[in-house]
Amino acid sequence: MSQFRLLHTMLRVYDLEKSLDFYTRLLGMKLLRRNDYEGGRFTLAFVGYGDEKDTAVLELTHNWDQAEPYAIGTAYGHIALGVPDIYATCEQLAKEGVKIPRPPGPMKHGTTVIAFIEDPDGYKVELIETK
Repeated sequence: MSQFRLLHTMLRVYDLEKSLDFYTRLLGMKLLRRNDYEGGRFTLAFVGYGDEKDTAVLELTHNWDQAEPYAIGTAYGHIALGVPDIYATCEQLAKEGVKIPRPPGPMKHGTTVIAFIEDPDGYKVELIETK
């Protein structure tokens, strides 16, 4: 078991270009690889902060024929990212039109400073200040 490693988390996205812009330009991830599967009519794009051989990444799956945004199930929680200055990060993201349903501040019953933002599909992303 000790040789197991988390490889990726997959999210289905409605508009791949909006999602790639969100995760790369706004959150600073790199597009690691992108493959179109003509026969299956879908695209897989992998984004992350490091190489897949060393770090877990996000797999963004875009089904070409999806006619409407996906419903996010009640079992989904969030993705968490560490950021050095959560207030400045949220200020910049707000200028870009990113939804911030939970502005930065200490978490209830604790001192960790957190915020929640939403990606273009409505997936929650928790920001945790790492000062």
